[in-house]
Amino acid sequence: MKHHKLDQIPEEHVTDLFSRKFFTGKNITLAFINLKKGCVVPEHHHESEQFSYCISGELRFVIGGEEVLLRAGEILEIPSNVPHEALATEDFIGIDVFSPIRKDWAEGTDDYLRNR
Repeated sequence: MKHHKLDQIPEEHVTDLFSRKFFTGKNITLAFINLKKGCVVPEHHHESEQFSYCISGELRFVIGGEEVLLRAGEILEIPSNVPHEALATEDFIGIDVFSPIRKDWAEGTDDYLRNR
């Protein structure tokens, strides 16, 4: 058992427009994300199934070629290995859940986000 306090998890500023707090268990990564309006998450895919929950704002996803708007109170499920990208059309606050864990995030090798 582990007890996490959100205010004690360091916030990582991945880019000027994208920051996150996350922690990883054995099988799940839980992330609290903040994207400023105009932030682009380039097309990528990963082994992890992803659930994205919008607390506030809006993200425009393109998932497997299909456009979906994610707004406050909505949850989006992205299957494993499906290419997807996102654009913050407003300042966005959300929660992402991944299973299996996002090793690239934990290891800092998520270059699709960092090297833009």
